[in-house]
Amino acid sequence: MEATFVTPVAKGRIDKAALTGKIISVLCVLFLLFDALGKVFKESHHMEGSVALGWPADQVQSIGIALLISTILYIIPRTSILGAILITGYLGGAIAVMVRAGQPLYFAAVFGVLVWAGLYLRDERVRALIPFKK
Repeated sequence: MEATFVTPVAKGRIDKAALTGKIISVLCVLFLLFDALGKVFKESHHMEGSVALGWPADQVQSIGIALLISTILYIIPRTSILGAILITGYLGGAIAVMVRAGQPLYFAAVFGVLVWAGLYLRDERVRALIPFKK
């Protein structure tokens, strides 16, 4: 009979990268939910802003529903990569609208980077797909 020694894993140890990723993701999700729900419930400021950018008022709610579904998928760990891809598509459309309207597009671009940065830091699957070398 052999004795096997297992090194105990410290339960108090916090993965700082994963924690940072979760914080970034939570901040992104809060903004995305605010934007999506404002469009879904046809809040006046969201409607006015969307119409000013050239969206027909009757399509704003559909855009909000698409963003809400994408955000929910991003929140769920099992579907977070799909959610990030869909949010990226949404933000790509936002960039196109901003360019057409002559508005600054930096916010949507930086926001897209933050969505992926949060996911990269909190999800090992994404880090395996995109390995940055030291």
